[in-house]
Amino acid sequence: MGTSHVIVGDGIAGSSAAETIREEDSDADITVLTDEGEALYNRILIKEFAKGKLPEAPISIHEPDWYDERDITLELNTHISRVDPAAHEIHTHTGEVYEYDKLLAATGGTPAQLPVANSDAEGVHHFWTFEDARHIREHAQSAETGIVVGAGLLGIDLAAVCAAQNLDANYLMRGNRWWRYALSVDGADIVHNALVEKGVTPVFGSGVDRFEVDDDGHVETAVDPNGDRYDGEFCGIAIGLNYNTEWLQDTGIETDDGIVVDKYMQTSVEDIYAAGDITRYYDTIIDDYAQNGSWGSAKEQGAVAAKNMIADDEASEFQWVSTYSITHFDFPFLSFGHPTRGDDEAERTYSDVEWRRLAFENGQLVGGVLIGDLSQQSTFKRIMREQLEVADQRTALLEPDVDVEALETGIEAK
Repeated sequence: MGTSHVIVGDGIAGSSAAETIREEDSDADITVLTDEGEALYNRILIKEFAKGKLPEAPISIHEPDWYDERDITLELNTHISRVDPAAHEIHTHTGEVYEYDKLLAATGGTPAQLPVANSDAEGVHHFWTFEDARHIREHAQSAETGIVVGAGLLGIDLAAVCAAQNLDANYLMRGNRWWRYALSVDGADIVHNALVEKGVTPVFGSGVDRFEVDDDGHVETAVDPNGDRYDGEFCGIAIGLNYNTEWLQDTGIETDDGIVVDKYMQTSVEDIYAAGDITRYYDTIIDDYAQNGSWGSAKEQGAVAAKNMIADDEASEFQWVSTYSITHFDFPFLSFGHPTRGDDEAERTYSDVEWRRLAFENGQLVGGVLIGDLSQQSTFKRIMREQLEVADQRTALLEPDVDVEALETGIEAK
C-alpha cells in the first residue's frame, strides 16, 4: 500500500487535492472525509438554483462513481472530533480512527450568526451549502416579503434570490453603501440602482437590532438600531464565516481567524496541510498573509497542497490572482486580487454601468473592481503577477485599454 493521504473536506479545495494526488501517485491511499451528505457540487451555481433559474441536475460535479473510478474512498456525513498529530490519527464522533501519513484540512467555514434576538427563528436563512440553497429556494417561492442582512459578496446573492423570486425585499446595510471596503459611492451606486430595478430596496445606516416573531416562532419583522421596522417572512443573513478549526484544537496548529499556512500550504505542524477558504495563506505577490474565498483560489490551493504532500518537500508554491464575479445584473461585475487592501487607489466612471477601481499598496497593484467592462482583467492580473510598481501611472491604468508594454517602458525609464 502507498502513502496514506487523508483529506478532510470535499469542497473544491479537497477534491482538487484528491484528484491531483491520484494523478501524481497511482499507488497512494486516498480518503476524503466530509460532514456533508453529498459529494462535491458547484458552489457558484447553487445561487442560480436558489433563484429558481436552474434544476438540481447541473449543480453536482462528482457522483460517487467519480471517486470509485479513481480509487478514492469518500466518507459522507463524517464528523471529526479530534486529530492526534503525534500518532498521525484522526478520530470521528462515532469512534472510527483514520491513520494518515499526510493530512489536508479543507473544511472551509460556517456562516456567522447575527448576535441579536431571534436570529435563529424559523424563516431566517444562511446561504452556504446546497442544502441551504434548497431551503432558501423553497421558502422564497412561497414568501411575499423579504429582508437581507450583510453588505458583501454573499449578501448580494441573497438579495438576488429575493429579486428572482419576486419578493418585496429590503436590504439592510450598516454603512452608506454596499461593499464599502472595496467600492466608492460612485461604484456602489451602479449596484444600488440595479437592485432597485429588480425590486430590492437598499437601506443604508441600518442593520438589525432584533427580530420579532409570530406566535409560531416564525420571523416577521426586523427592527433596526434606529427603531425602524421592516416586515419580512423570509430573511437571509450573510455577515461572514466562522472557520471550521474546532477539530484541530490541541494540535498546535497556528490559527489566526483561519489556519495559517506558508506558500506551500504547509501548516505549523509537520505533515498537516490546509487549503481553501479556511486558510490564511502567504501571498507571494503582496508579500503578506491574506485570505480569499474564491473558487479558483481554493482549487489551486488544493492542487498545490497535494503536490507538496506527495513530494514530501517544498515542490510547488502557491501564487494566484483570484477573481470573483457577480452575474445577477444586466452588466458584468468582477473583483480581482485583494480589492479591500491598499494605501492608495484610483477610479474612473465610464458610463452609467461602467466603472473601474484599482487598489495599490507600496506602489504595486494589489486588487480592484471592474463593472461593465471586464476586458482588462487579464492585463491587471498580469501586472499583479509581475509585481510592477505602477501606482504613479494611474492615468494610463484607467484608460479603457491598458498598454502593459508602455507601462513597463515607463517603469524602466524612471
